[in-house]
Amino acid sequence: MTSPLTGVVPVVPTIFHEDGALDLPGLRRVVDYLVDAEVDGMCALANYSEQFSLTDAERDEVAATVLEQVAGRVPVILTTSHFSTRIAVQRSRDAQRMGAAVVMLMPPFFGATLSVSGPDVVGFFAEVAAAIDIPIMVQDAPMSTTPLSAALLVDLVTRVSSVRYAKIEVPFAADKLAALVGALGDRLPGPFDGEESVTLIPDLDAGAVGTMCSSMVPGELGRIVRGYLAGDRDAAVAGWETLLPLIHFENRQCGLRAQKILLAEGGIIASEATRAPLAPVSPRTRAGLVELARRHDPLVLRWAR
Repeated sequence: MTSPLTGVVPVVPTIFHEDGALDLPGLRRVVDYLVDAEVDGMCALANYSEQFSLTDAERDEVAATVLEQVAGRVPVILTTSHFSTRIAVQRSRDAQRMGAAVVMLMPPFFGATLSVSGPDVVGFFAEVAAAIDIPIMVQDAPMSTTPLSAALLVDLVTRVSSVRYAKIEVPFAADKLAALVGALGDRLPGPFDGEESVTLIPDLDAGAVGTMCSSMVPGELGRIVRGYLAGDRDAAVAGWETLLPLIHFENRQCGLRAQKILLAEGGIIASEATRAPLAPVSPRTRAGLVELARRHDPLVLRWAR
């Protein structure tokens, strides 16, 4: 990857059979669908990939499958988060060895009470950076109990030059993005938003250069982001506002299950299963998502037909 990543970089869901076993052929079909959706990159082993439900061996299988199927067509980000610095370092080394273009990590935390201080966050990322040669994306996600203030993120990027990307998906993301862009400029070439792109336009207005959405409507969001970055804000706003009810339904009613529902509804994967204890959405919610999606005729419902 010779230039900084921008645009749309969806999370690749981990695909399971109904019995909970990995469905690697299904995962390969999702990768091909995403490439045909003209995404700018993709991210595997993220929280929306259900990384928390995978064994270490399964993580390696998923990463290897995604990278092999992508075959260099787009850059791949691998998530290597862990509370242990030692394990995060090893996961990041493995990701680089396998061919990842970027690694993404949350700051170390565990549960609702175990968090770390600002200096320890910087030290954590510094150790990972010293072990690899590829860029790092810091993920500022709501599930983390280690707070990442704008000031801490500025300090982190200033001290650890390998941190070139930031995925900001917390409340008031636009203000945080604006603070980072204003303070860091070119030292942070890759400010991204997340949260299924539910705050996309405010975040782009604040200086984000891309979005990390789900695999539900990445092609449609990609056109919006690229249009915005090319200077056509009015068309981008109109496109985003058209998609927003569907994205909001995903964000508030379904979570990570929405992308699997539509991938299955469109015939790309055979099963929309998640691993217990994460249960399916109710039939009522599923029907509402599918009805809303069909009004937009997204690629996810047409690609396999």
